[in-house]
Amino acid sequence: NKMTAGYRPASPGRPGSSRPGSPGVHTKVEEDLHTMAGIDYDKVTIKHNPSVAVLYEEALTHEMGTVISSTGALCSYSGKKTGRSPNDKRIVEEEETGKDIWWGPVNTKMDERVFLINRERAIDYLNTHPRLYVFDGYAGWDPKYRKKIRVIASRAYHILFMRNMLIRPTEQELEDFGTPDFTIFNAGEFPGNIYIYIYFLYICPRYITYTYIIANRYTTGMTSTTSISVNFKRHEMVILGSEYAGEMKKGVFTVMHYLMPKAGVLSLHSSANEGPDGDVSLFFGLSGTGKTTLSADPKRRLIGDDEHCWSDTGIFNIEGGCYAKCIDLSADKEPEIYNAIRFGSVLENVVLNEDSRDVDYADDFLTENTRCAYPIDFIPNAKIPCMGGHPKNIILLTCDAFGVIPPVSKLTPSQVMYHFISGYTTKVAGTEDGIVEPTPTFSACFGAPFLVLHPQKYATMLAEKMSAHAADAWLINTGWVGNSAKNGGKRCPLKYTRAILDSIHKGTLAKGEFETYEIFGLSIPTSVEGVPDEILHPRKAWQGAPDDFTGSLKNVADMFVSNFKTFADEASPETCDAGPKL
Repeated sequence: NKMTAGYRPASPGRPGSSRPGSPGVHTKVEEDLHTMAGIDYDKVTIKHNPSVAVLYEEALTHEMGTVISSTGALCSYSGKKTGRSPNDKRIVEEEETGKDIWWGPVNTKMDERVFLINRERAIDYLNTHPRLYVFDGYAGWDPKYRKKIRVIASRAYHILFMRNMLIRPTEQELEDFGTPDFTIFNAGEFPGNIYIYIYFLYICPRYITYTYIIANRYTTGMTSTTSISVNFKRHEMVILGSEYAGEMKKGVFTVMHYLMPKAGVLSLHSSANEGPDGDVSLFFGLSGTGKTTLSADPKRRLIGDDEHCWSDTGIFNIEGGCYAKCIDLSADKEPEIYNAIRFGSVLENVVLNEDSRDVDYADDFLTENTRCAYPIDFIPNAKIPCMGGHPKNIILLTCDAFGVIPPVSKLTPSQVMYHFISGYTTKVAGTEDGIVEPTPTFSACFGAPFLVLHPQKYATMLAEKMSAHAADAWLINTGWVGNSAKNGGKRCPLKYTRAILDSIHKGTLAKGEFETYEIFGLSIPTSVEGVPDEILHPRKAWQGAPDDFTGSLKNVADMFVSNFKTFADEASPETCDAGPKL
């Protein structure tokens, strides 16, 4: 690299410029890492907030299989894990925060001693690596509430990913950054015990070998080869056994889901955009329901695509970038996202042509969960800073695999609470480890895997916000119409969902005529501009026997009723009464 024309080494005083073996010349970041984590800066090169170009060079030089796509994006590969591992998330139980945590399947307890063992394993591994990368950035665009996040990783790909996903500090902000509010130790390459797994990835058409040392499942409380552990008392997160970059992103979200409500701010798994008149729409939904796609609307300014907070002054984005699904991506269907994939973006687990380096977005050989992470300002109509006023429309997105939820319904205040707490959707292939086909699920607040407090806490805060600002609410199904996913149904075309949203934003849909949907009691519009009338009502759209539709409808309604029993004792009578009637 030093032979490259125009290359000039950084001056000794710049972050990341010191080299191993330079006694007495260490940056503040190096001293901090040595003091709080024991990172041996005399043996490890530390690159602090490196530029995009440097991260490209590092990844291409040191990370096998990394290439540049024909549009300039860095193509990286996360190895065996190509989705999140929610069952491997652990939160340390300790006196200070333990009484607040919603313990159970979502938040599994970890003993602090076990956390410290994993932390030591991570740091020991990082110390054996010849080079480490550090990124300091912010979570939250509102200066009043933002948190300082530090990421320490052994892969340049991970740092470029988080450089895109966190809010990038100015030079002055970096100089004044100080002590981070939360630190992530990403040693995902080293899960931590004696087992070694070797497997092969097919990239272009050649094989590449990856070696893994996997997490010690015999350590108390560890049930798999992966560990994603959070310690609120120490303000730290440790990743072992997964190189999937999305674990860092959702780890930060988990942290914000705890810290923000404590500050009186509602944290939300949502996307948000703003119309020409300043009207804000908030979209709730799990991965695969369309939050990223639908919020990237050329007629509206993008505030953010996945994680937001609602304070007393309005909405602000938690992130500095977008993390879009790429399977079947095309310039025609999603031009904003397609055109954002360029120099500085990170493409994950895609297959491309060996000669042209053109990405085949339809190829799911490695995973259906192909992704791209890019700075939010790569979207031409992004609103910077990513903040807006109080929402005018609340949109709950679901992806129904049974073909019985209407493409759009207007919700009463009680129905909003019922469906927000229920969080019905269908997990689509690839968004989580082990999901290979559409699987119906209920996820409280449309984001149970990321909740830290009890769902009722978030639901109550949402009810208060909506009441104070008189927002309209809608349930939109981006899933199947005509029949179930297994029996020939088709996903609702994106163009129809966009037409529905256009009518909502224009205000015309709220003024239209509605009919009541059987069992669920939802209000279905009789017509929407640009959408065939026959698909608006699920029974009328059904391509099959009427009795089959009735059976499927009752089956889904029964799932709602059974699921809500978990929350009925804490929900109001009005909310409980807003569910399906069998």
